[in-house]
Amino acid sequence: MKATVTGGPSLEDRVREALELIRPAIQMDGGDIRLESVRDGRVTVSLLGTCETCPLTPVTLRHGVERLLKERVPEVTEVVAIEA
Repeated sequence: MKATVTGGPSLEDRVREALELIRPAIQMDGGDIRLESVRDGRVTVSLLGTCETCPLTPVTLRHGVERLLKERVPEVTEVVAIEA
């Protein structure tokens, strides 16, 4: 399922733009986030730096990253993190 508007930004570009909105908050705590892939509404990211060992990473992922992405990019259905 390709969700692009003719002449508009691609789904991946819109996900990247949305991630840039949350990146400063993650970086303030010594972490970072990297987009790995976007497939069929599923966004895969790597959480880096202090996020790799932080016990609150699942909360950040669900209530921060996933919530923001779903609000900004309605095609997003799920956000999962992989180990970097």
